[in-house]
Amino acid sequence: MLEIIIFVLVVALDQIVKALCASWLPALPGQTYPLIEGVFSFTYVENVGAAFGMLKNMRVLFLITTLLVCGAMVYILIREHGRMHTLMRVSLALILAGAVGNFADRLLLGYVRDMFYFELIDFAVFNVADSAITVGAAALILDILFFKGKEYLADKPAAKGANDAPPDDEARPHEEENEGEA
Repeated sequence: MLEIIIFVLVVALDQIVKALCASWLPALPGQTYPLIEGVFSFTYVENVGAAFGMLKNMRVLFLITTLLVCGAMVYILIREHGRMHTLMRVSLALILAGAVGNFADRLLLGYVRDMFYFELIDFAVFNVADSAITVGAAALILDILFFKGKEYLADKPAAKGANDAPPDDEARPHEEENEGEA
């Protein structure tokens, strides 16, 4: 349930911020509004590519890839829900919400609306969805490397049969050889 709430909130926030910035920022001179001079600003950009503007005009590829990846993530979240711990589910919900937020832009507009520009390091202009994907991916990586995600990946689902132990002849392969030596 928590992951559904996170998903809905992130997608809604992403679309609201994009709509506000799309209507407000293009009217400004230079399409930029500094929040902290020389550090951070709102800068409206219509990105027809992927991250950092790579692979421009590959809309159909992005739409198909996003559908496949999101479908796989939803399947995993549903199928593995009982085995996953909270941080992993939240991480995947953030990634999924970000992907859906950008998917909606690509599908409906043909481009993704970006507006946050971190001038201090001249980073690419990004949006709420990109932030959710980044935070979700970082949390997932940290979880897998240092926390319960490592245990989740190491766990194997319990076998369905009652015979989880190897047969007697495989359990004690050297027993017969050692009987006469004592």
